[in-house]
Amino acid sequence: MNSRIFKKSKKVTGHYLDHDILKPAKTGYILLTLVAALFLNFIPLNAFLHTIRPDFVALVILYWCINQPQRAGMFLAFCAGLMMDVHHAGIMGHHAMVYCIIVYIASVFRRRISIFELVKQAPQIGLILVIMQSFQILVTLLSGAYFPGWHFFLASLSGALIWPLVSYYLSLPLKPKDDSV
Repeated sequence: MNSRIFKKSKKVTGHYLDHDILKPAKTGYILLTLVAALFLNFIPLNAFLHTIRPDFVALVILYWCINQPQRAGMFLAFCAGLMMDVHHAGIMGHHAMVYCIIVYIASVFRRRISIFELVKQAPQIGLILVIMQSFQILVTLLSGAYFPGWHFFLASLSGALIWPLVSYYLSLPLKPKDDSV
């Protein structure tokens, strides 16, 4: 009886302990990924593709805040948000505020999110992105604009769908090298 319980608990805990321990990211790599995300957000697209394009800057900020919180935080999010605000020529501080909100949410739920596999993290990241976009809409409505429609939230869905890819590719240079060669 005890051996069966031990085997069950070993399966459950072994699942969460299978994650790789990543090397600390260098500041240059973090900034490079953020600049690449900014360029991806700055690419001009037609109306439909622009609607479904995920916020790559938000995804990169979430990745760094979840996986390396000591290296990235509010300052990085605020600076990236100001760059997005300048690009959109809208309300100054709009993106900076929502990026700081997602950094706060990510820091609160960092441990919970990081114990899951990448595919199981996607719905949680999608919820954070929906919260971010809800604050974006709230600020836009308070400034006198019209509600953009429910299709506005398609970017959160596409962001959640590509989260496993973004997370996987950002972590590749940080994985320790295999010594078994």
